Amino acid sequence: MSKSERLFELLTLLRSKRYAVTAKNLAEELSVSERTIYRDIQSLQMSGVPIEGEAGIGYLLGKGSHLPPLMFTEEEMLALELGMQMVRGWADRCLSAASESASRKLHSVLPDHLKAQLESFPLAVPPFYVESDTATCSELLRLATASKQKLCIDYKTGEGVCSSRTIQPLGQVYWGKVWTLVAWCELRNDYRSFRVDRIERVIALEASFELLENKNFQHYLSLTCEDEPEANANG
Repeated sequence: MSKSERLFELLTLLRSKRYAVTAKNLAEELSVSERTIYRDIQSLQMSGVPIEGEAGIGYLLGKGSHLPPLMFTEEEMLALELGMQMVRGWADRCLSAASESASRKLHSVLPDHLKAQLESFPLAVPPFYVESDTATCSELLRLATASKQKLCIDYKTGEGVCSSRTIQPLGQVYWGKVWTLVAWCELRNDYRSFRVDRIERVIALEASFELLENKNFQHYLSLTCEDEPEANANG
């Protein structure tokens, strides 16, 4: 990677951060030495890029900075298009519509040769899921997760056992064939996962909940093994 490419990657990385990031972390993400990061930061600052911070504390792109728009490689653009197709095919209707809008905005600024490539894109994700009742349920769960609103759900396991649970929805995971809802089950006082297509009814409750250090989506993911878990209400 040339220095100019590395500086661009560093700038892109800094743009993606909301908080100060240390030279050590930047060096690890770019696979270079910390000394190289210090030199690159100085080069960007000398060229007028408003980078705030110092060695040992971290660096952050200054507020109000005006930088040129990002440019994508052909493979990056194709990856983005495929990702947006997946959202349109396997998310809820609201996210699907947002993906469609985002895709149009990206296409509007692409050069003609990339537009031509996307028009003949050889990969497709049919929108079967987004038109299903399960997708509607998924949207309700997503909104309740965002507003930290407790839910009462009626759930049927793969063995046909039905139960009602009061849950605190924390997030959803897509395993490649089904979505599962990750929640804190108030009956079991622990994490439980529920296949969204097996949720038979959802009732939004007036009560809300708070996230805790040992009760949140990221904490659940950190505890989850790499293999797909049994996606049902574990008793």
